[in-house]
Amino acid sequence: MTDRRVVGLRERLLRAGATDTAIAVDAVSDPSVFDGPVDRAVRGFQQHKGLIVDGVVGPETESALNDAQYSLGDRPLSFREEHPLHGEDVAELQTNLSLLGFYYGHLDGTFTRQTEYAVRELQSSLGLPADGVVALDTLTGLARVSKKITSSKAFSLRDHRRLESLSEALRDREVILVPSGAITQEDPEGAPEFFNRDQDEITRDVALRTCDLLRTVGAAPLLVDPVTTSAETPSASVTVAGSTGEALAEHPAALVLYLQCDWNRSPQAQGVATFFWGDPASGQPHAPIGELASTMILRELVARTGAQDLGAHGRQWHALRSGGTAAAWVALGYLSHQDEAANLRDDTYRARLAESLLCGLQRVLTRSPESTATGTMSLKDIQSYYRRNP
Repeated sequence: MTDRRVVGLRERLLRAGATDTAIAVDAVSDPSVFDGPVDRAVRGFQQHKGLIVDGVVGPETESALNDAQYSLGDRPLSFREEHPLHGEDVAELQTNLSLLGFYYGHLDGTFTRQTEYAVRELQSSLGLPADGVVALDTLTGLARVSKKITSSKAFSLRDHRRLESLSEALRDREVILVPSGAITQEDPEGAPEFFNRDQDEITRDVALRTCDLLRTVGAAPLLVDPVTTSAETPSASVTVAGSTGEALAEHPAALVLYLQCDWNRSPQAQGVATFFWGDPASGQPHAPIGELASTMILRELVARTGAQDLGAHGRQWHALRSGGTAAAWVALGYLSHQDEAANLRDDTYRARLAESLLCGLQRVLTRSPESTATGTMSLKDIQSYYRRNP
């Protein structure tokens, strides 16, 4: 078959992802011939798109080829009421918006009004003019955010944008992370031999993840680890102290976070809890900043992990008082509970624990209004705080 339209078909197949260079216009003597390589390319495209594989460029194949001519970034995208844009670039955009929590419609590749609303919300979260047009600035912001938001660091875009804005609150703030291996404590009653090994591994990993997040927003974290030097940690940016006392001697104004797991004879026991020095209910002196940190961290833990809320409690523990600084003790969950133990051994869940610690600290430092829902603090909330507290 010879048809001048085959010349354009060759070019469209290549733009749609065909890899056989034998179909290129300049690779044959007569590009208007529907030859074997073109037939194979059409059939390969049909198979890839889930169409009937017959080698015929009918209406469905034609429509699919039209959609496949654009990748995200090849053209500006916007809502056009009479003739909505359609294509794989729109479908890719919708997929990204859906993963980021902005788009809840069908991934149909059509730039609808609902897609425009999602783009406007994306732009607002990126600090861009919310005009609903997907041009270079929006694509650049989307690409930057998409690289940082992964399944193992499962922030929503709002959380990610908030973390980018935390530098004013957390910059140069000193935070000491103390995993269970650096805490002198009695084993829970009935805990098996593997408990301490697993607890130490889990809390150290969460501490390291939290250190990395704190570094990202300009804070000054420090890990307490009696057996590891800074050079031996997975992250070269983590500073290590041999003991909590040593860390506090050099950083007396730091806020201290103690991390542990728990065990209970009852396999039904589960949940997260936090502790601070003192007992405010009794009227005795207590640590108000430690109480605030415990409360805010607990709220973020519950909101971000779905764990049962076991409360923030005052305790007369020596570790919470001896440093002379604000401290919070965080119980991350029960290794005696089958499902909770599985969560604590999961990388994604540990990432959420670290994010909860970070965002809990931000709430302490910005003292955001109670009306701001836990887990949804926005850039607007933080900017409002600084306007009130110049």
